[in-house]
Amino acid sequence: MARTIRNPKLDTRSARAKLALRDSPYWASLDPGCALGYRKGPKGGVWLAKLVREGLRRQTVLGSADDAFDADGVLAISYAQAQAKARDWFGAVVRPTNPTGSYTVRDAITDYLDWFRATGRKSIKETRASINAFILPPLGSAEVSSLTPARLRKWHAEIAAAPPRLRTKPGKRQNFREPSGDPEAQRRRQATANRILTVLKAALNHAWREGKVAGDDAWRRVVPFREADAARVRYLDRDECRRLVNASAEPLRTIIRGALLTGARYSELARLHVADFHRDSGTVLVRTSKAGKVRHIELTAEGLEFFNETTAGRAGSELLFHRNNTAWGKSHQQRPLTEACRAARITLAASFHTLRHTYASLMVMDSVPLMVVARNLGHADTRMVEKHYGHLATSYVREAIRAASPLGIVDAVEVVPIAGAR
Repeated sequence: MARTIRNPKLDTRSARAKLALRDSPYWASLDPGCALGYRKGPKGGVWLAKLVREGLRRQTVLGSADDAFDADGVLAISYAQAQAKARDWFGAVVRPTNPTGSYTVRDAITDYLDWFRATGRKSIKETRASINAFILPPLGSAEVSSLTPARLRKWHAEIAAAPPRLRTKPGKRQNFREPSGDPEAQRRRQATANRILTVLKAALNHAWREGKVAGDDAWRRVVPFREADAARVRYLDRDECRRLVNASAEPLRTIIRGALLTGARYSELARLHVADFHRDSGTVLVRTSKAGKVRHIELTAEGLEFFNETTAGRAGSELLFHRNNTAWGKSHQQRPLTEACRAARITLAASFHTLRHTYASLMVMDSVPLMVVARNLGHADTRMVEKHYGHLATSYVREAIRAASPLGIVDAVEVVPIAGAR
C-alpha cells in the first residue's frame, strides 16, 4: 500500500472543520499530475480526485468525507481511505501508451535508457550491462502492472544467492566463479543485488513519473539488503606505499605516484594533460569526472613537488601520464600493478581504487577536514567520506583521552577494615 501523503489542512476531521466554506476544492498533490481534493459544503465535505497528465484532464467524486460519522470506507471516507480510492481511480484512468495494450519491464527499460542517454549520464555502458545480465532475462517480458513485491523480492534474493559471473565469450555459456562460504563474499553479492535493484527501481520510477504506469507500490516496498554496502575499506599504509612505488617500473611508477598524491580515479588520471596542472594555484584540474563535473584537486606540498618535476619542460597538450607516448587504456594497468604488488610483498594485490582509498584514508588520519577530502575526491558532501573513512578521524579522540591526566582515584582508595574481622 502506498504511503499516505500528509496534509495539515485535510488529514484530520478537526483540521477540515476549520476550513472556510467555498465552491472550489482544497487540493493536495499525491503524485505528479494526481491530486486529492476536498470540497466543503454546508452539510459536510466530499472527496474528489483529479488527474492532469499529457493532455488528459479528468476529475471524479470519490464519496463523502467522515466529517460527521466514523469512517467506514463507503458512506464516510477518511483522508487515508480517500487517498487509496484516488490512487485506484488514477490506475483505472491511466492507460499504457504501448500500442499492444501492455507496458512491460522491457518497455520501461528502453524508455529509461533513452532518457539516460539523452541526459548525458556517464555510466550508460555499465548500466546496460547490468540490465542485460540480471533484469531483462527474468523480468523483461513481465507487464509492469503485474509486478508484485513478493516477485521482486524473490528476484532480488536470487541475484544475491547466485555465484559471481566470470567474463565469458559472446555466444558461450555463462561462466561462474566457484561458490564460497566467506561472509565477505556473501556481502559483496548482496551489494551487487542492491545495485541492480537500484537500476530496476530507477527505470520503473521513470515510467511512473512519465505516466506510463499507475503506481509504484510494487517496487517501493522492496528494500535492499541491510549493511551490504558497509565494505571494509582496504588501504595501504605508508610503508606499503613506498614499497609499491619502489617495486614499480616506469611508466607505471609515475601514474601510481599520481594516484597516491591526488586520490583521482584511474580513468581521470589517464585523461589528464600537462596543462591540467596549475602550478600557480597548486591544483590539478579534472575536466571529466565520473559524475560529469569539473573539479580542482588541491595538492599537498609533496604532490606539488611531484607534479612540478613531472611536467617540467613539457608541452601543455601532452598527456600527463602515458605509456611510451600512448594513452593508458582501460585495462593496461591491471597486470603490471598486480606484478608490482607481488614484487613489493603486498599479499592482497591492490587496484587503483585501493590507491584512491589509500589517499583518502591517510588524509583523514592526518586530520585533514572531511569536507576537504570529499571535495578533492569529487563528492558533493561528506556523506561518502564519513561512511568509508569517518572511523579513522576518531583516532585523535582516542589519543586525547589516553593523554588526559589520570584522576588519581585508584591510589586514593583507602581499605577500611571491617569491624569484627580478623
